[in-house]
Amino acid sequence: MDNQKFIEKCKQLVAKYANENIDKTDGTSIAPDDVFVVWSVKALQNNKALLSTPLIDGMYYEVTYNGDKKELYFDAYKKWKNIKYDL
Repeated sequence: MDNQKFIEKCKQLVAKYANENIDKTDGTSIAPDDVFVVWSVKALQNNKALLSTPLIDGMYYEVTYNGDKKELYFDAYKKWKNIKYDL
């Protein structure tokens, strides 16, 4: 899968997941164009991307494409803490 097609698919999956799991009382939804890529890489026939949305829900997403098996893996994470350490 080429990188552009992979990123488009990732954004569609993240928007779909976010809209299905958002608090319905917020009356909010997002489009694939609202999803942004934080990081992505393509190595040989495989792709991986970390994505997020402008929603204030602390979620981020990891999508991996296994080119050998033609499989896509989707992980959704919630950020619980961000601790700063002075070095």
